[in-house]
Amino acid sequence: MIVVENLTKTFGGRNLLTAVSFAVSTGEKVGIVGPNGAGKTTLLKMIAGDEPISAGKVNLSEGELGYLHQEADVLLSRSLAEEMWTALPELSSIRERISKIEEALILENGDPETLATELNDGHDRFKLLGGNGIDASIARVTDGLGFTTADLGKPCGDFSGGWRMRISLAKILLRRDEHLLLDEPTNHLDKASKQWLAQELAEYPGAVLMVTHDGDFLDRVATRILNVEQGRVRSYPGNYSAYLEGKANHQAQLDNEAERQEREIARQEQFIERFRSKATKARQVQSRIKALDRIDRVERMTNSRAAKFQIKSSGRVEHRVLYAESISHDWEDSPVLLDVSLEVERGQKIVLVGHNGGGKSTFLRILAGEVESSEGSVTWAERARRGYYAQHQDESLDPSLTVLEEVRRSAQDQPDGALRGILGRFLFSADDVFKSVRMLSGGEKSRVALAKFLVQPNNVLLLDEPTNHLDTATRDQLLDALGDYDGTIICASHDPAIVDEIATHVYTVENGEIALTDLKR
Repeated sequence: MIVVENLTKTFGGRNLLTAVSFAVSTGEKVGIVGPNGAGKTTLLKMIAGDEPISAGKVNLSEGELGYLHQEADVLLSRSLAEEMWTALPELSSIRERISKIEEALILENGDPETLATELNDGHDRFKLLGGNGIDASIARVTDGLGFTTADLGKPCGDFSGGWRMRISLAKILLRRDEHLLLDEPTNHLDKASKQWLAQELAEYPGAVLMVTHDGDFLDRVATRILNVEQGRVRSYPGNYSAYLEGKANHQAQLDNEAERQEREIARQEQFIERFRSKATKARQVQSRIKALDRIDRVERMTNSRAAKFQIKSSGRVEHRVLYAESISHDWEDSPVLLDVSLEVERGQKIVLVGHNGGGKSTFLRILAGEVESSEGSVTWAERARRGYYAQHQDESLDPSLTVLEEVRRSAQDQPDGALRGILGRFLFSADDVFKSVRMLSGGEKSRVALAKFLVQPNNVLLLDEPTNHLDTATRDQLLDALGDYDGTIICASHDPAIVDEIATHVYTVENGEIALTDLKR
């Protein structure tokens, strides 16, 4: 069980979280939702002991805690299989010792009888701890998260940032700790892996506390929702859909109570003003004044601010925007793209779908000029001004800079006043623009990266998973802006809303090939 009592976190003289209390019982699957910057990740860090607590306490009972951060925790030189074994340090140590003893026996280094006894003890301990079934468990978890058998022998450094996050998640699931803290576990998963994870967590015997903006995922997994907003946490029973209904009902109830209270207060104030100067009513007036002072005012729920922005293309491009012809590419002798061709016309909104590792991001990087293809050619229209938003764009931010300084690097001599206006639309107002990037949450970093991208003039958008890390309100704003965009878009995404609401053409990139799967308009 995870018990949080009166937890408070103070930043810069203000409370990010105030007297937060809740408990997560064994077997519960609790989703944490709320706007970016509300304190969701900070709450997980305090529970895990990675962030100092200003006041209050956290108690964990009956077992160990596994914590998935928003940053991958892998050693790049290890193979995937060896990295998975590090999740089980005692078994890994015994396994390594058994290997050394067997080598010593072969080389006759040491007393054979002593070594044999130690080897038998090691095998007994290894078996007792379930070591004989670990390779099968590793295969089950990695397969569920989209890795192949061949991937087990690859160094972790061969995988992209998103796949490294999957490795970190796989290690936590392999350990099967009694308490799980998961920060944005679905951000780098395709549809199949997300479905597998939903089933895995729904059946997980321990307590699970997860931060995610993926409402569909929470509908399949969550038994309760904690809404973190304006420094407070409120609990709603059921899944995400039940939370939305419960929050709306609670808001309506508060509004009704507030209206009744305001009418009563107005009535009492009217009496006070009418009879304030009458000596015969002095006692009643004073009594009502004191009663008003003692009233606990009902606070209405206020909607959190949402980022508000539009995306306008800069300059008109030719009719044929792009022609990519016979593109092939290998990563260290491993083919990723095989003779891929794509023609894009002005105003089209192309969405690339398919499993992770199928070549979508590689294709986008080639189109953006970030990677030179092994074979083939990319021809852009003369007036095409392309902007590229990478899947891990937030990782390119300089943690030593302020928000304003970071955006200024992409602003092409725009004055600070204009930049502050743009940042205000991304919810960085007043002194927020002077915050260090290092101090921002994952969602806030994504908003900075998005602001940096959008201050650049362009008429073609190359987008790789642009809705990752965005809270629901900011994601909705981005979807609206992309829908209204009057330029050309080529986007890789697992977000069904982008496919359903934005795309004019949907292409599946799979096994190195590309094929038109849906012509929507």
